[in-house]
Amino acid sequence: MPEPTARSSYHHGDLRNALLTAGAQLAEEGGPDAVGVRAASRIVGVSPTAAYRHFENAEDLLAGVKDRAFQAMNEAMRDRVATVQDPRDRLEALGRAYVGFALAEPGLFRVAFCEKGALPFDELPAPLALVAQVMDELVAAGRLPVERRPMAEIAAWASVHGVARLALDGPLANIAPELYTAAVDRVIDVTLRGLTGEGITS
Repeated sequence: MPEPTARSSYHHGDLRNALLTAGAQLAEEGGPDAVGVRAASRIVGVSPTAAYRHFENAEDLLAGVKDRAFQAMNEAMRDRVATVQDPRDRLEALGRAYVGFALAEPGLFRVAFCEKGALPFDELPAPLALVAQVMDELVAAGRLPVERRPMAEIAAWASVHGVARLALDGPLANIAPELYTAAVDRVIDVTLRGLTGEGITS
């Protein structure tokens, strides 16, 4: 009896996940423009017709890969703060985990924030919700003045996102690693001190 082919070996629901995994692989290798249903189907080993039953087009697949990218980012950030207790240290750890994810997974990071296949954010994406949670912890600990709390997660997010994008697609892409590390340190220091009202070092 012949061995089952890749096309017949997927149970219900498995193919969609396999296509998302393939889409994430394409994103890691080539960024948002590389994500396509036919390309993903080739990686998985199924016909495009089978793949199109799960994703109508490349934009639909890209939206699924975006969601997976945010999940991966959230997991990386949660892992980084799992053993950190102090809320200020937790916020710093989240910022460093965010930048670290961007540099370690540039394809997924670019996909997460590309204009194509935009996610309808009816609620905060998980990584930002995690930052908001830590902001609330800072308020509860008396480390973040209540008047500074509104939209504080957006300010922190914008800071680390900016320095990450400058490293991936901007003028910080080609500087020495130690200089980029110093830039990240400075961005995080200024952001934390600005939010908490501790003042900014010269």
